[in-house]
Amino acid sequence: MTERGRAALWRDATTLRIGPSQLHWDGNGLTIDVEEVGATLPVPVRGRIRVTPEVLGQRRFRLDPSGRHIWEPLAPRAHVEVDFPAPGVRWAGTGYLDANHGSEPLEAGFADWQWSRAHLADGQTAVIYEGRLKGGEGFGMALRIGRDGSAEVVEMPAPIELEPSGWRVRRQTRADPGWRARVTETWEDTPFYARSALSSRIFGEDVEAVHESLSMTRFASPVVQWMLPFRMPRRRG
Repeated sequence: MTERGRAALWRDATTLRIGPSQLHWDGNGLTIDVEEVGATLPVPVRGRIRVTPEVLGQRRFRLDPSGRHIWEPLAPRAHVEVDFPAPGVRWAGTGYLDANHGSEPLEAGFADWQWSRAHLADGQTAVIYEGRLKGGEGFGMALRIGRDGSAEVVEMPAPIELEPSGWRVRRQTRADPGWRARVTETWEDTPFYARSALSSRIFGEDVEAVHESLSMTRFASPVVQWMLPFRMPRRRG
């Protein structure tokens, strides 16, 4: 996506438009239309993503004691269709949709976090979310989200230290005792963020999990802020 100025933003109850790209909720699913130009190589990125929830989340969670940061697993399980004529990518599969929102920037509230999601065979979704607030206090939760969207807070599985990313971002997850989760693929590797695929075992079940590690301390550093426009273009309009 491209960072744009206030004049490029428009929204109502069902649509969020940023420049030529937009998200639209029609009551049954979310349609994401993307019309962008890639960073580094200025090639067109154009297509549509359709997210149709199979499960709708029923709860939102406060991540800090003051309630400045809220997290919502909006669609713990969803059907996703991707069709991008440019650069020629098309596929469909099972996905997930959540959102973070709050009254201050993320870097004002967090030092780092670790998050993972795995779909279980019975239709439930396992989510692990933990990290440190900017003041040093820890936060964390383990959830089993049912097929009706209800979220049960359960005991945290055992911590597992994973290999760091290529940019040396720390990666940690949780798994059943005695099990060694491992990174099978790294999809995104930046100075402050890594998104990966894991092979793991949780709640007695072998799973393929999606995992992310975020360092807001790194993100806020002057060097990384200087680098950001080279990876995410900025436009005034």
